[in-house]
Amino acid sequence: MDTQSGTPHCYRHPGTETGIRCTRCEKPICPECMISASVGFQCPDCVRTGSGTGHAAGANQARTLAGGRVRSDDRLVTKILIGTCVLVYGLVLVLGDRLVDELVLIGYAYNPLLGEVVGVADGEWYRLLTSTVLHQEPWHILFNLIGLWVIGGIVEPELGRSRYALLCLVSGLSGSVLAYVVAAPNQPSLGASGIVYGLIGAWAVLARRRRHDMRPVALFVALSLVMTFTRPGISWEAHVGGLVAGALLTFALVQAPRARRELIQFGACGLLLLIDVGVVLARTAALT
Repeated sequence: MDTQSGTPHCYRHPGTETGIRCTRCEKPICPECMISASVGFQCPDCVRTGSGTGHAAGANQARTLAGGRVRSDDRLVTKILIGTCVLVYGLVLVLGDRLVDELVLIGYAYNPLLGEVVGVADGEWYRLLTSTVLHQEPWHILFNLIGLWVIGGIVEPELGRSRYALLCLVSGLSGSVLAYVVAAPNQPSLGASGIVYGLIGAWAVLARRRRHDMRPVALFVALSLVMTFTRPGISWEAHVGGLVAGALLTFALVQAPRARRELIQFGACGLLLLIDVGVVLARTAALT
């Protein structure tokens, strides 16, 4: 409730004022959350749990801020990503350095354990993605899993599953690409930090879009960057690449006009991926 104007705020989007309430539970709902019913409008929760009588399919289905479908489990992609990181970490504990050597991000280097040249520049492009779910140290995976759960839990419900999955892909890949371009060719890089920082960038854009108080968001982003550049052994390139890509893609996702929403959204995603591919090709040519 706005203490000055007395106008209620949407229960799902606290920064949005509204005069509409769900005809079933009487919660305040904004235009993004309103679902047509036989009488008035109902909220996504009532429709999702089957307690409402609204039309959940087609044009009347509840949509996220970015136009995705509202799901009963709004952290499914986050859970799958966390599960993947845990699975790979378990394999690392069992198989050891051999698996790390196969999956870690390396630009171009001679690996004495394998007795051969390895790296992205040698055609192993898969390392740009496998490194984003690879961890060796317990503190490293714990920090990233907390970030994925907390910040991903904020971002995924706002974007919807497919758009959120693309955000994670582009953020992680862009972080790896910047590390590939800037870091020394034989410097290894691994971890989901690029994805986490992409989610931080997305969170900042979403908070701005929702007209939330930006001061705590700006403080959190600033502290995250301070940690990036002051702690030893941190791949700042992956953090910065993920942060910038995540913010840019989220801006396109939430600002796209409804009439051409999907064209702009997936076009922006495709453009960022093409830029990543072009940068990788240029760096590979320079190294080889």
